[in-house]
Amino acid sequence: MDYPEHYESDVLSFFDGRPDALALYRVLAAGLARIAPEGRVKVQKSQISFYDGGLFAMASLPKRKGDPGLVVSFGLGRRDPSPRIGAAVEPYPGRWTHHAALTREADLDGELLGWLEEARGFCRAKGRGKA
Repeated sequence: MDYPEHYESDVLSFFDGRPDALALYRVLAAGLARIAPEGRVKVQKSQISFYDGGLFAMASLPKRKGDPGLVVSFGLGRRDPSPRIGAAVEPYPGRWTHHAALTREADLDGELLGWLEEARGFCRAKGRGKA
């Protein structure tokens, strides 16, 4: 995974005062590094974005102040009906953005990592004109 020069300080600033969310993010980021070892990360004001041929996953803090954990968003070529998905929107035909809340490390399981791997594959295929 390609990290920007000030990645660590930017991550610490992003999660300032949210050690629980930072701990979840560290586990998520490690999983994403295994899924997309040649990918790159960008820390922004409202989200941390993961790219591999294009944007395929994002981590953000919950919109309501005080809500625990993280929100992980990812794009798929289909709508997944899982009850773990808090919201799914179709910004473009055949492109679904899913949002899942993570409040404990156990939420970072095989199902979530499978969605993230699928999102990476969808993004890479879309970048080659195959989706």
